[in-house]
Amino acid sequence: MILTIRDLHAAIDGTAILKGVNLEIPAGEMHVIMGPNGSGKSTLSNVLMGHPDYTVTGGDILLNGQSILNWSTDERARSGMFLSFQHPAAIPGVSVNNLMRNVMQNMRGAEMPLREFRQELNRVMDHLGMDRRFAARYVNDGFSGGEKKRNELLQMMMMQPKLAILDEIDSGLDIDALRTIASGVEEMRNPQRCMLLITHYKRLLEHMTIDRVHVFVDGRIVASGGLEVADRLEQEGYESMRASHVS
Repeated sequence: MILTIRDLHAAIDGTAILKGVNLEIPAGEMHVIMGPNGSGKSTLSNVLMGHPDYTVTGGDILLNGQSILNWSTDERARSGMFLSFQHPAAIPGVSVNNLMRNVMQNMRGAEMPLREFRQELNRVMDHLGMDRRFAARYVNDGFSGGEKKRNELLQMMMMQPKLAILDEIDSGLDIDALRTIASGVEEMRNPQRCMLLITHYKRLLEHMTIDRVHVFVDGRIVASGGLEVADRLEQEGYESMRASHVS
């Protein structure tokens, strides 16, 4: 089991947000969390990556069976965790190329040969339909919504994490961009990696192979199942699932 979350409770500024989250994602699987605004979905992603603003008040997070509660964000990233941000920050003065070279060096513990780096960066950019001149632009500075999401996926595909957490990777995308992003995420599936997607909408799931859908309400998972769970949400909304569980 790559990711195990046991009765996880977390708060920010003394306000409880996560109220007993239990979740397991084995290697090779892609799970989805859907839920209304304010339910704690993004808090969960931040807590998993060790964001310092959040305090874990109970429970545990295990990566490959080992507790990571005392690990820094850097340690979690180096161990193979990746978070795609819902609202990626701009970094004026730092190019996509330089950011990725620095990231790859930190991940490997040694500098990646320049030729190898350029070949891999170009391969991934071509797959995502990104102009290669994009690498010279400053990170997220003046990027459109679709460009920001492609840049997040570019980082993930370069880093090849064991656990990828994608927080609303589909927000702000048109139909063509959505399909490109979905294709890129789908390509990342392999027997040694698991992924957790956070989204509001079923539209992304229609382009992907999903193993499990979880409904998140008021800081906890209230229902789980297959794609039929997403279908039910489309028809009935979240209120119908507050006290139910679909298995």
